[in-house]
Amino acid sequence: MTVLFGALGWLIPLAVLFVLFISGVRIVTEYQNGVVFRLGRYVGLKRAGFRWLIPFIERMVIIDLRTVARDVPPQDVITKDNVSVKVNAVVYFRVIQADKAVLQVEDYLYATSQIAQTTLRAILGQVELDDLLSQRERINHELQQVLDARTDPWGVKVSNVEVKHIDLPLEMQRAIARQAEAERERRAKIIAAEGEHQAAEKLSMAADVLSRNPATLQLRYLQTLVEITGGGNHTILPIPLEILRAFGAMPARTSRPEDAREEEDEDASHGLS
Repeated sequence: MTVLFGALGWLIPLAVLFVLFISGVRIVTEYQNGVVFRLGRYVGLKRAGFRWLIPFIERMVIIDLRTVARDVPPQDVITKDNVSVKVNAVVYFRVIQADKAVLQVEDYLYATSQIAQTTLRAILGQVELDDLLSQRERINHELQQVLDARTDPWGVKVSNVEVKHIDLPLEMQRAIARQAEAERERRAKIIAAEGEHQAAEKLSMAADVLSRNPATLQLRYLQTLVEITGGGNHTILPIPLEILRAFGAMPARTSRPEDAREEEDEDASHGLS
Protein backbone atom coordinates (compact mmCIF):
# COMPACT_ATOMS: atom_id res chain seq x y z
CA MET A 1 0.00 0.00 0.00
CA THR A 2 2.84 2.34 0.83
CA VAL A 3 4.44 1.62 -2.54
CA LEU A 4 1.12 2.36 -4.33
CA PHE A 5 0.70 5.70 -2.62
CA GLY A 6 4.32 6.49 -3.40
CA ALA A 7 3.80 5.78 -7.13
CA LEU A 8 0.63 7.92 -7.22
CA GLY A 9 2.55 10.70 -5.56
CA TRP A 10 4.93 10.71 -8.51
CA LEU A 11 2.33 10.22 -11.26
CA ILE A 12 0.03 13.05 -10.26
CA PRO A 13 2.69 15.81 -10.51
CA LEU A 14 3.89 14.34 -13.82
CA ALA A 15 0.36 14.33 -15.20
CA VAL A 16 -0.15 17.93 -14.11
CA LEU A 17 3.12 18.95 -15.76
CA PHE A 18 2.16 17.11 -18.95
CA VAL A 19 -1.22 18.84 -19.10
CA LEU A 20 0.42 22.22 -18.55
CA PHE A 21 2.94 21.48 -21.28
CA ILE A 22 0.24 20.44 -23.75
CA SER A 23 -1.89 23.49 -22.95
CA GLY A 24 1.03 25.77 -23.85
CA VAL A 25 1.73 24.24 -27.27
CA ARG A 26 0.93 26.40 -30.32
CA ILE A 27 1.50 25.73 -34.02
CA VAL A 28 2.04 28.79 -36.25
CA THR A 29 1.67 28.15 -39.99
CA GLU A 30 3.84 29.66 -42.72
CA TYR A 31 1.36 32.42 -43.64
CA GLN A 32 0.76 33.52 -40.03
CA ASN A 33 2.48 35.50 -37.30
CA GLY A 34 1.76 35.22 -33.60
CA VAL A 35 1.71 38.34 -31.41
CA VAL A 36 2.67 37.26 -27.87
CA PHE A 37 1.54 38.99 -24.67
CA ARG A 38 2.95 38.13 -21.23
CA LEU A 39 0.70 39.23 -18.38
CA GLY A 40 -0.91 41.69 -20.81
CA ARG A 41 2.38 43.14 -22.06
CA TYR A 42 3.59 42.73 -25.63
CA VAL A 43 6.81 40.71 -25.69
CA GLY A 44 7.39 39.81 -29.35
CA LEU A 45 6.35 37.88 -32.44
CA LYS A 46 6.32 34.17 -33.08
CA ARG A 47 7.12 32.99 -36.60
CA ALA A 48 6.01 29.80 -38.34
CA GLY A 49 6.68 26.51 -36.53
CA PHE A 50 6.24 24.82 -33.15
CA ARG A 51 5.84 27.34 -30.33
CA TRP A 52 5.29 26.96 -26.60
CA LEU A 53 3.73 29.55 -24.31
CA ILE A 54 3.77 29.69 -20.53
CA PRO A 55 0.26 28.57 -19.56
CA PHE A 56 -1.95 31.18 -17.88
CA ILE A 57 0.83 33.76 -18.23
CA GLU A 58 1.36 34.19 -21.95
CA ARG A 59 -1.25 34.65 -24.67
CA MET A 60 -0.80 34.72 -28.44
CA VAL A 61 -2.93 36.41 -31.12
CA ILE A 62 -2.65 34.81 -34.58
CA ILE A 63 -2.58 37.22 -37.55
CA ASP A 64 -3.03 36.03 -41.14
CA LEU A 65 -0.50 37.58 -43.54
CA ARG A 66 -2.21 36.58 -46.78
CA THR A 67 -3.83 39.11 -49.13
CA VAL A 68 -7.47 39.80 -48.32
CA ALA A 69 -10.07 40.94 -50.88
CA ARG A 70 -12.94 42.96 -49.43
CA ASP A 71 -15.91 44.39 -51.30
CA VAL A 72 -16.74 48.02 -50.68
CA PRO A 73 -20.56 48.31 -50.57
CA PRO A 74 -22.22 50.65 -53.12
CA GLN A 75 -21.68 54.26 -52.12
CA ASP A 76 -23.80 57.27 -53.10
CA VAL A 77 -21.37 59.70 -54.70
CA ILE A 78 -22.00 63.18 -56.09
CA THR A 79 -19.39 63.93 -58.74
CA LYS A 80 -17.75 67.28 -59.32
CA ASP A 81 -20.30 68.15 -62.03
CA ASN A 82 -23.21 67.36 -59.63
CA VAL A 83 -24.20 63.94 -60.97
CA SER A 84 -25.41 61.42 -58.40
CA VAL A 85 -24.07 57.89 -58.98
CA LYS A 86 -23.68 54.65 -57.05
CA VAL A 87 -20.19 53.19 -57.05
CA ASN A 88 -18.82 50.00 -55.54
CA ALA A 89 -15.26 48.71 -55.48
CA VAL A 90 -12.99 45.94 -54.21
CA VAL A 91 -9.90 46.45 -52.04
CA TYR A 92 -6.91 44.10 -51.89
CA PHE A 93 -4.72 44.40 -48.79
CA ARG A 94 -2.57 42.36 -46.42
CA VAL A 95 -0.86 42.69 -43.06
CA ILE A 96 2.87 43.32 -43.24
CA GLN A 97 3.44 44.11 -39.53
CA ALA A 98 1.39 41.84 -37.30
CA ASP A 99 2.27 43.68 -34.09
CA LYS A 100 0.86 46.99 -35.39
CA ALA A 101 -2.28 45.27 -36.69
CA VAL A 102 -2.98 44.13 -33.11
CA LEU A 103 -1.64 47.04 -31.06
CA GLN A 104 -2.69 50.04 -33.18
CA VAL A 105 -6.26 49.13 -34.19
CA GLU A 106 -9.01 47.05 -32.61
CA ASP A 107 -10.13 45.26 -35.80
CA TYR A 108 -7.97 45.98 -38.82
CA LEU A 109 -10.37 44.24 -41.22
CA TYR A 110 -13.35 46.38 -40.19
CA ALA A 111 -11.26 49.55 -39.98
CA THR A 112 -9.81 49.05 -43.47
CA SER A 113 -13.27 48.41 -44.91
CA GLN A 114 -14.70 51.56 -43.32
CA ILE A 115 -11.86 53.83 -44.40
CA ALA A 116 -12.14 52.43 -47.94
CA GLN A 117 -15.79 53.54 -48.06
CA THR A 118 -15.07 57.08 -46.89
CA THR A 119 -12.05 57.42 -49.18
CA LEU A 120 -14.08 56.20 -52.16
CA ARG A 121 -16.69 58.91 -51.59
CA ALA A 122 -14.08 61.60 -51.02
CA ILE A 123 -11.94 60.86 -54.09
CA LEU A 124 -14.78 60.28 -56.55
CA GLY A 125 -16.50 63.46 -55.37
CA GLN A 126 -13.55 65.44 -56.76
CA VAL A 127 -13.76 64.15 -60.35
CA GLU A 128 -16.27 64.73 -63.13
CA LEU A 129 -18.44 61.99 -64.56
CA ASP A 130 -16.58 61.83 -67.87
CA ASP A 131 -13.27 61.31 -66.04
CA LEU A 132 -14.88 58.70 -63.79
CA LEU A 133 -15.97 56.71 -66.84
CA SER A 134 -12.89 57.16 -69.03
CA GLN A 135 -9.97 57.43 -66.56
CA ARG A 136 -10.74 54.58 -64.21
CA GLU A 137 -7.14 53.36 -64.13
CA ARG A 138 -5.89 56.71 -62.84
CA ILE A 139 -8.65 56.87 -60.22
CA ASN A 140 -7.87 53.33 -59.04
CA HIS A 141 -4.22 54.27 -58.60
CA GLU A 142 -5.13 57.41 -56.64
CA LEU A 143 -7.46 55.43 -54.36
CA GLN A 144 -4.74 52.87 -53.72
CA GLN A 145 -2.18 55.51 -52.76
CA VAL A 146 -4.55 57.32 -50.38
CA LEU A 147 -5.71 54.12 -48.69
CA ASP A 148 -2.17 52.79 -48.37
CA ALA A 149 -1.03 55.97 -46.66
CA ARG A 150 -3.94 55.88 -44.19
CA THR A 151 -3.56 52.20 -43.28
CA ASP A 152 0.24 52.28 -42.98
CA PRO A 153 0.15 53.06 -39.20
CA TRP A 154 -1.85 49.84 -38.73
CA GLY A 155 0.75 47.70 -40.48
CA VAL A 156 -1.62 47.12 -43.42
CA LYS A 157 -0.47 47.36 -47.03
CA VAL A 158 -3.16 48.16 -49.64
CA SER A 159 -1.89 46.63 -52.88
CA ASN A 160 -4.76 47.43 -55.24
CA VAL A 161 -8.17 49.12 -55.46
CA GLU A 162 -10.57 48.46 -58.34
CA VAL A 163 -13.78 50.36 -59.06
CA LYS A 164 -16.15 47.56 -60.07
CA HIS A 165 -19.42 49.15 -61.13
CA ILE A 166 -20.83 52.63 -61.68
CA ASP A 167 -24.61 52.82 -61.54
CA LEU A 168 -25.87 55.89 -63.42
CA PRO A 169 -29.37 57.39 -63.17
CA LEU A 170 -31.72 56.50 -66.01
CA GLU A 171 -31.83 60.08 -67.29
CA MET A 172 -28.04 60.22 -67.43
CA GLN A 173 -27.89 56.90 -69.29
CA ARG A 174 -30.26 58.29 -71.92
CA ALA A 175 -28.22 61.48 -72.23
CA ILE A 176 -25.00 59.50 -72.70
CA ALA A 177 -26.72 57.31 -75.30
CA ARG A 178 -27.85 60.39 -77.24
CA GLN A 179 -24.38 61.87 -77.04
CA ALA A 180 -22.81 58.64 -78.33
CA GLU A 181 -25.33 58.48 -81.19
CA ALA A 182 -24.62 62.09 -82.17
CA GLU A 183 -20.89 61.36 -82.12
CA ARG A 184 -21.37 58.35 -84.40
CA GLU A 185 -23.43 60.41 -86.82
CA ARG A 186 -20.78 63.14 -86.86
CA ARG A 187 -18.06 60.60 -87.67
CA ALA A 188 -20.22 59.03 -90.40
CA LYS A 189 -20.79 62.43 -92.05
CA ILE A 190 -17.07 63.24 -91.88
CA ILE A 191 -16.16 59.90 -93.46
CA ALA A 192 -18.79 60.37 -96.19
CA ALA A 193 -17.53 63.88 -96.93
CA GLU A 194 -13.94 62.67 -97.14
CA GLY A 195 -15.04 59.90 -99.52
CA GLU A 196 -16.85 62.37 -101.78
CA HIS A 197 -13.82 64.66 -101.77
CA GLN A 198 -11.49 61.83 -102.78
CA ALA A 199 -13.95 60.63 -105.43
CA ALA A 200 -14.18 64.18 -106.86
CA GLU A 201 -10.40 64.38 -107.05
CA LYS A 202 -10.18 61.05 -108.87
CA LEU A 203 -12.95 62.04 -111.29
CA SER A 204 -11.19 65.31 -112.01
CA MET A 205 -7.95 63.44 -112.74
CA ALA A 206 -9.83 60.95 -114.96
CA ALA A 207 -11.55 63.76 -116.87
CA ASP A 208 -8.22 65.47 -117.42
CA VAL A 209 -6.69 62.28 -118.81
CA LEU A 210 -9.68 61.60 -121.08
CA SER A 211 -9.72 65.14 -122.42
CA ARG A 212 -6.09 64.84 -123.55
CA ASN A 213 -6.64 61.57 -125.44
CA PRO A 214 -9.54 61.53 -127.97
CA ALA A 215 -9.25 57.78 -128.59
CA THR A 216 -9.64 57.00 -124.91
CA LEU A 217 -12.60 59.34 -124.70
CA GLN A 218 -14.21 57.61 -127.66
CA LEU A 219 -13.71 54.15 -126.09
CA ARG A 220 -15.19 55.37 -122.82
CA TYR A 221 -18.16 56.77 -124.72
CA LEU A 222 -18.82 53.43 -126.39
CA GLN A 223 -18.41 51.57 -123.11
CA THR A 224 -20.98 53.86 -121.50
CA LEU A 225 -23.44 53.12 -124.28
CA VAL A 226 -23.02 49.39 -123.65
CA GLU A 227 -23.62 49.87 -119.94
CA ILE A 228 -26.79 51.82 -120.66
CA THR A 229 -28.29 48.95 -122.63
CA GLY A 230 -27.80 46.67 -119.66
CA GLY A 231 -26.65 43.79 -121.83
CA GLY A 232 -30.06 43.49 -123.55
CA ASN A 233 -30.93 43.43 -127.25
CA HIS A 234 -31.20 47.15 -127.91
CA THR A 235 -30.30 49.14 -130.96
CA ILE A 236 -28.18 52.20 -130.28
CA LEU A 237 -27.13 54.80 -132.80
CA PRO A 238 -23.93 56.34 -131.50
CA ILE A 239 -23.47 60.00 -132.23
CA PRO A 240 -19.93 61.07 -133.10
CA LEU A 241 -18.20 63.15 -130.46
CA GLU A 242 -17.43 65.90 -132.99
CA ILE A 243 -21.16 66.52 -133.43
CA LEU A 244 -21.66 66.74 -129.66
CA ARG A 245 -18.80 69.23 -129.42
CA ALA A 246 -20.30 71.26 -132.25
CA PHE A 247 -23.59 71.64 -130.39
CA GLY A 248 -21.81 72.37 -127.09
CA ALA A 249 -22.84 69.10 -125.40
CA MET A 250 -19.19 68.35 -124.73
CA PRO A 251 -16.23 70.65 -124.12
CA ALA A 252 -13.84 71.32 -126.94
CA ARG A 253 -10.81 69.12 -127.10
CA THR A 254 -7.89 70.51 -125.21
CA SER A 255 -4.77 70.65 -127.28
CA ARG A 256 -1.79 68.93 -125.80
CA PRO A 257 1.64 70.55 -125.56
CA GLU A 258 2.99 67.93 -127.97
CA ASP A 259 0.42 68.92 -130.61
CA ALA A 260 1.28 72.59 -130.18
CA ARG A 261 4.97 71.87 -130.67
CA GLU A 262 4.22 69.80 -133.79
CA GLU A 263 2.18 72.67 -135.27
CA GLU A 264 5.00 75.13 -134.55
CA ASP A 265 7.49 72.81 -136.23
CA GLU A 266 5.24 72.53 -139.31
CA ASP A 267 4.87 76.34 -139.53
CA ALA A 268 8.60 76.78 -139.23
CA SER A 269 9.24 74.26 -142.02
CA HIS A 270 6.70 75.98 -144.32
CA GLY A 271 8.37 79.33 -143.65
CA LEU A 272 11.75 77.99 -144.63
CA SER A 273 10.41 76.54 -147.81
